[in-house]
Amino acid sequence: MELGYSLSSEEHGPKELVAQARQAEEVGFSFALISDHFHPWTERQGQSPFVWTVIGAIAQATSRLRLGTGVTCPLIRIHPAVIAQAAATSAAMLPGRFFLGVGTGENLNEHILGTHWPDVDVRLEMLEEAVEIIRLLWRGETVSHRGRYYLVENARIYTRPSQPPPMLVAGSGTKSARLAGKIGDGYIGTAPKPEAITTFENAGGRGKPRYGQMTVCWAEDQSRARKTARELWPTAGLSSELTQELKLPAHFEQATTTVREEDISKTIVCGPDPDAHVARIREYENAGYDHVYVHQVGPEQDGFFRFYQREVIPRLGLGRAQAKPQAAMA
Repeated sequence: MELGYSLSSEEHGPKELVAQARQAEEVGFSFALISDHFHPWTERQGQSPFVWTVIGAIAQATSRLRLGTGVTCPLIRIHPAVIAQAAATSAAMLPGRFFLGVGTGENLNEHILGTHWPDVDVRLEMLEEAVEIIRLLWRGETVSHRGRYYLVENARIYTRPSQPPPMLVAGSGTKSARLAGKIGDGYIGTAPKPEAITTFENAGGRGKPRYGQMTVCWAEDQSRARKTARELWPTAGLSSELTQELKLPAHFEQATTTVREEDISKTIVCGPDPDAHVARIREYENAGYDHVYVHQVGPEQDGFFRFYQREVIPRLGLGRAQAKPQAAMA
């Protein structure tokens, strides 16, 4: 099992994200995923830098850390041909260290150009076609494509890595896990649900990497950690279906008014007990994930890094040796 770090673009500005990526590498995390949003979930979070600019800066600030998007939606806000070029450039800047995570996205980010937000079954169809386009363009050939959802005319990507990067597919339900197994080079999930992993494997994902995002809020005092988690990440108390449908950060603020600290602490590990953090990581591992990446909510990033370096990573039996070369896309 490998341990990674979650770069939260909703909470931190671009310079802070670059510094956090460098720090994650220094303390022993072998990889990181960076969120790709146009809006934060709530006004209180307050940030949302353009992910591709930040990735370029991280490429120059790190030397070992593998980096992926967690996750990019190549459906509406940005055409899949443009994502293909952005990801190819990122992979060229991070040779052997970049992977593209894709998913069906949220209305929060995708409605901004006035495009209709389709039903989930349509979004899954769009994602399958988008992945096909991205892979065609990564071959370096001139591509013309007239599909059900996308048109590409005489497009060619000239700046490419020596090998295409892996493309992992995110999912939160049975249909998305099945699609991830069918078209993805790996799976990205946000909950330790063994049934999702089983669906992914049965659909063609057997032997492919499985990345699980785990959210924590470290602080020296558990009560302070719980308060911070409630203030900055109240969406942990919402269903995944609702988070895909709401349109504005203000709507998420309204939807979470009844979420309590007790509700948040059921899904977010709060406080300084290393055994609690290790137990949650093992929960993901037992569910079938072979990569777990940790999202630290709030401003206490330095304390979190010290805590994981001294208390958590040693308990897991991990260290710098956990870093492995990322497999190329099949």
